[in-house]
Amino acid sequence: MDDSRYESLKVENIVASGVIADSIDLGEVSKKIPNCELNTKRFPGAVYRIEKPKIASLIFSSGKVVLTGIRKKEDLYEGLSLIVQSLKEAGVDTFDEPKVGITNIVCSYDIGRYINLNKVVITLNLENIEYEPEQFPGLVYRIKDPKIVALLFSSGKIILTGGKTIEDIKRGLDFLEQKLESIL
Repeated sequence: MDDSRYESLKVENIVASGVIADSIDLGEVSKKIPNCELNTKRFPGAVYRIEKPKIASLIFSSGKVVLTGIRKKEDLYEGLSLIVQSLKEAGVDTFDEPKVGITNIVCSYDIGRYINLNKVVITLNLENIEYEPEQFPGLVYRIKDPKIVALLFSSGKIILTGGKTIEDIKRGLDFLEQKLESIL
């Protein structure tokens, strides 16, 4: 599949998680780092937002971290190094090499034409499909390999989630388009 077919494929969010230290004193960190909020009554971790690149990070006392709101893979590494640097400056003994990896990529795609969701339900394997238009206007299609969940809307818009790489997302999209080819 040539890259022009992926023209409307857009990364909406990248989520990464992992470990950056053995332990973190969240009370100290939230006092020393601007834009780092701690409210243990509402959430067990600190929420640290950085503006450039725009990332929200959830930092836990166990040393684990979840980064979200990322739009480009390069921003992940840039943002992670800023977060680690801020934590070091706040007195946290971080790992020299943080063990953080991408856990989910969410993309949007426009197939460019109307999708008859009822026809998709009738034609495709029902065990991989959830469609209850009274509850939600999209059809949920679970692809086994690669393990991707696609939300299809009658407008032709598709949301793909669950991939750990953009290649997973593209393979899932290829599989989906192949299945839809006979229906549309």
